Amino acid sequence: MGYKTLCFGLTCILFAYFIYVPIPENIDEPWKVRIVDAVIKTTSLTAMLFENIGLMGYEKLFSTLVKLDYTQPISDENVTVMDTTFTDIPVRLYLPKRKSERQRPAVIFIHGGAFVLGSCRQAPLDLLNRLTANKLDAVVVGVDYRLAPQYQFPTPYEDVISVVKFFLEDKTLAEYGVDPTRICISGDSSGGTLAAGVVQQIQNDPEFKNKFKAQALIYPGLQLVDISMPSHQEYEHGPVLSRNMAIELGCLYLTNDKALSQAIRKNQHMPHGSGHLFKLVNWSTFLPEKYRKQHVYTEPVLGRLNTSFSILLDNRLSPLATNDSQLQNLPLTYVVTCQHDILRDDGLIYVSRLRNAGVKVSHDHIEDGVHGALSFMTLPVYLQLGIRIKDKYINWLEENL
Repeated sequence: MGYKTLCFGLTCILFAYFIYVPIPENIDEPWKVRIVDAVIKTTSLTAMLFENIGLMGYEKLFSTLVKLDYTQPISDENVTVMDTTFTDIPVRLYLPKRKSERQRPAVIFIHGGAFVLGSCRQAPLDLLNRLTANKLDAVVVGVDYRLAPQYQFPTPYEDVISVVKFFLEDKTLAEYGVDPTRICISGDSSGGTLAAGVVQQIQNDPEFKNKFKAQALIYPGLQLVDISMPSHQEYEHGPVLSRNMAIELGCLYLTNDKALSQAIRKNQHMPHGSGHLFKLVNWSTFLPEKYRKQHVYTEPVLGRLNTSFSILLDNRLSPLATNDSQLQNLPLTYVVTCQHDILRDDGLIYVSRLRNAGVKVSHDHIEDGVHGALSFMTLPVYLQLGIRIKDKYINWLEENL
């Protein structure tokens, strides 16, 4: 009992400290964001302590808390919801109940969580996909790919590819009454990373090329080449997603070797032979002037790791680090970026590069936005920012799909 009391007391002290950490002034509902930020920072510090004493891995505490928000597949008067599998990968299907005289559009949604956490069964994403299915009269597929660190890259990516190719087969589209010319793939955060990478690969596959009419990326992370962009520096401590937490969780997608996370913190992780990628993610070239501010561009340092992680050259990890010749074949694209987000510049640069390549892009930049807002749009937080992003996303789909 004394041990539990001590742990509870320390947790309360940490929370009380973090609740007063400054946050940007223009954020809507600042006390809600403060509370979310304090809970996440307290959890992160506790998780790090538990890992250091050998109690559990850093990600386990986060995973336990996230699973409390999982939902059952409950249908309503408008949408039939069911859990099933496509190619042995769990998916959650949302099928409109009302009869339709024509084929329906479809959306494949990939959840975020740094490739380590989360599920399409989380309450906010279940709501998002349910509303999408109802408002668009669309078939929606939420993909529950396997998670790191148990299943590291490329397994989560290959799970998504497997589901996508199965769904895009003519017999599957016919079974669900889907219009093959009106299909979108979407994702938030690391789900946006997976969605962007999958679209690029699908466009190079003769069997499935041009199957996607659109892609929608919500505050996506799009590269691992340069981890010292202006947004990484300005929002190193959050709110919500800190640089340290992103690196700790993100590295579990690739390896259990702590040397990689240490090198990434110094921006010295890229192996020899990767210098050609720098020009593709160079923020001093592609980032709009207002976001560069007084920052001075410095190239990442090559070859400082004793172990060379050649995996970092794989553009499935960094869809932004792709040549223009590949980008120009991409479909209609929607991107949401948030001002107060360490991943902000990935999205902004992708918008610039896609437009330069001739791709039609719609871009919503949320000036008072923070990372992960969709995940807090349901109770108990009920964050209005998340609800606004949800509405913008569904309205864009309704107008363009």
